[in-house]
Amino acid sequence: MDKLLENALKGDELSISRVLTRIEYMTDEGMKYLEELSKKAGSAHTIGITGIPGAGKSTLISSLIEEFSKRGNKKIGVIMIDPSSPISMGSFMGNRIRMQDKTMMNNVFIRSIASRGHLGGVSSEAIMLIEAMDGLGFNPIIVETVGAGQTDTEVVSSVHTITVVNVPGTGDEIQALKAGIMEIGDIYVINKAEYPEADVLYDEIKFAIDSGNWNGWKPLVLKVSALKKIGIKELVDAIETHEKYLKESGKFIKKINERRKKMIELIIRRKIDEKINEVINKEVLDNWTDLLTIVNRIYDDVKKSL
Repeated sequence: MDKLLENALKGDELSISRVLTRIEYMTDEGMKYLEELSKKAGSAHTIGITGIPGAGKSTLISSLIEEFSKRGNKKIGVIMIDPSSPISMGSFMGNRIRMQDKTMMNNVFIRSIASRGHLGGVSSEAIMLIEAMDGLGFNPIIVETVGAGQTDTEVVSSVHTITVVNVPGTGDEIQALKAGIMEIGDIYVINKAEYPEADVLYDEIKFAIDSGNWNGWKPLVLKVSALKKIGIKELVDAIETHEKYLKESGKFIKKINERRKKMIELIIRRKIDEKINEVINKEVLDNWTDLLTIVNRIYDDVKKSL
């Protein structure tokens, strides 16, 4: 074990940041760090916070951090995924700015990453960082997805407890009946519960859940006000209840295995995509003949390199 990883395991924030950066960019050194940390991972409770943009996810996470801290959680990890520019693939990292006061807490480590255009709310980079932070001893680990709405569903295979944040007053109170994001939650949160439309939205979601067939865990619905810190204690109680259910049913470890399978799949896909792009650029620029010949040649070249 080299000095940087050793210091990261001791809790040095700068070392943690450098280790995670190497992992995020999939350097050779970073992949070795990920391999070492995977050996230590497997005990952290991971919590996904998803929902439409503007639902108050960042404010909710801020309140969750405070409540978890009160309960003696010594190392709380947060991964915040911001949308990327389709041109530069960069990100403003606005979530990080909104959470600035929490970055000063000794027991909290917040990592912001760009989605890099990845649909589904969670990228290979995010899943690798979840695994790494688990190995570094963070527990719980909270993951805020990019907020892509109904397509924000890949978080299912990446975390233990999925909290879907809804907000009243959007003019679409029947969103509880939609497919996609409204089918993945373990806990549904009505944020901004002080709004008069909150009761209507709560009833719609509760009706949708009560009408469904649930195997084992029936999703919970709670009203909170993240800004006013109302209902946060009850939400953390619900999260811990779901964690207990997962452990007692044997699904806790199963979720970790699902995350690792997804992580391997995404890393392999990324490496294959890089190779395909490399070969395509060379063939199109230097060796154009006809479409099918090019396709078959690229396929053979990529297959040989695997």
